[in-house]
Amino acid sequence: MTVSTPDSLFAELAAGLAELKLDLSTAQAVSLLAYTALIAKWNKTYSLTAIREPERMVSHHLLDSLAPLPQFKGQASEKIRILDVGSGFGTPGIPLAIARPDWQLFLLDSNHKKTTFLRQVIAELKLTNVTVLTERVELYKPEAPFQIITSRAFAELAEFVKLTQHLLAPEGEWAALKGVYPFEEIAHLPATVKVTAVDHLKVPGIDAERHLVHVVKV
Repeated sequence: MTVSTPDSLFAELAAGLAELKLDLSTAQAVSLLAYTALIAKWNKTYSLTAIREPERMVSHHLLDSLAPLPQFKGQASEKIRILDVGSGFGTPGIPLAIARPDWQLFLLDSNHKKTTFLRQVIAELKLTNVTVLTERVELYKPEAPFQIITSRAFAELAEFVKLTQHLLAPEGEWAALKGVYPFEEIAHLPATVKVTAVDHLKVPGIDAERHLVHVVKV
């Protein structure tokens, strides 16, 4: 059995970022790996994720969260506001916040233990562009709407749209991370919204389908 070392994990992350054509600094890569170290530490008590091997955390939590980054609407813009619904232990929100410090990430989850973990991550990694919200999404009333609302395994598309439609900016979009192509979920979307694109994502180190579904209001 191969024992993961900081150098081997850094090499795995660097190779994955290169494959995704994401140009992050060494400091950003260090922060991403520090995030996985915090997941591993808290996982012993809080059971945040079933994935416990550090090298699988790199592929399944870091690279899986960052793969859709180039496909986000307005991704070249500064100061974009993104809501990560059902953020759990922070994916994709925390990796996105590290990769794009000019964006404002809002991580929402109703689970107090998970949001306690997220606040610890923010404090230890000094992430000034992240806000954690312990709230039920349907009850959340933000000061301003969001240009992008995303989620990773939060709910089926129709439910995701229904619960968050009051939070989306007029020209904004939902960007839902899915596994296999969600034909049935797309078919069940209401007539008030439409799918503008479904991007197939190739995530380094993951031999499974990944898709990013873009949805807008009609």
